Amino acid sequence: MDDIKVLVVDDESRMRKLVHDFLKRNGYNVIEASDGEEALEKFYADKDISLVILDVMMPKMDGYEACREIRKTSKVPVIILTAKGEEDDELTGFDCGADEYIAKPFSPKILCARVDALVRRSYPDAGKSSVNIGGIEIDEAAHIVRIDGEEIELSFKEFELLSYFVENKGIALSREKILNNVWNYDYFGDARTIDTHVKKLRKKMGPKGDYIRTIWGMGYKFEVPVNEA
Repeated sequence: MDDIKVLVVDDESRMRKLVHDFLKRNGYNVIEASDGEEALEKFYADKDISLVILDVMMPKMDGYEACREIRKTSKVPVIILTAKGEEDDELTGFDCGADEYIAKPFSPKILCARVDALVRRSYPDAGKSSVNIGGIEIDEAAHIVRIDGEEIELSFKEFELLSYFVENKGIALSREKILNNVWNYDYFGDARTIDTHVKKLRKKMGPKGDYIRTIWGMGYKFEVPVNEA
C-alpha cells in the first residue's frame, strides 16, 4: 500500500509518531501535520492523499472545523481521533462529515484495521457493476448512489451501509452482523453507531428510506415493496 497516502494530524508529536509507525508498518505512505491549518495546506497541496486522521483538540483550527473544510471539496475518508468520548462529541464528528470516530486511548492495531477497511472500501475495483432496485441505483465503481435518477450525497460509511443492506435484501440483520461486515472489525462499542448512520441514511434517501425497516430488538432489514421492486 505504498501508494496509499494517509494524512495524520495531531498536535502531540508522540501521538503522531505512534500512528505514523503503525501505519508505515502496514505499508502506508504517511504525511504529518500538527494543526488544522497545516493539515488543510498539505491536503490541498497533495491531491493523492487517500485518507485523513484528525485529532480534535488542536491549536489554530480544531479537527471538527478541518473536517468540515475538507468536506467542502472532497469525499476522502476521514477518521476523527480524540480524547473526547462523549456521545455528543461522537455525533458532532459524524455531523461534520467524519466516517469513523475513535476515542483515546485506542489500540493501534484496531486503528490500522479501520484504516485498512476504509481504504479497501473507498477505492473498490474498477470492474464492479451497478445495482438497481426499487428506484435505487448503486454504482460500485464510481461510488455513486442515485434515487429515481437523481444523485444523492452519501458519506463513505453511508454508501457501504446501503450497499450491504441491498446485498442482503429481505434478510433480517442484527446490529452485530452489520458492524462486523460494514465496519470490518471487532467493534467494542454499542449499537448507537449503526443507529446514527441509519437515521442519516434514511433521511438522505427520502421516501426510499422506508425500505430500511427496523427489526425491534434485533437490527434492520432492507425490503422493497412488491409493487416497487
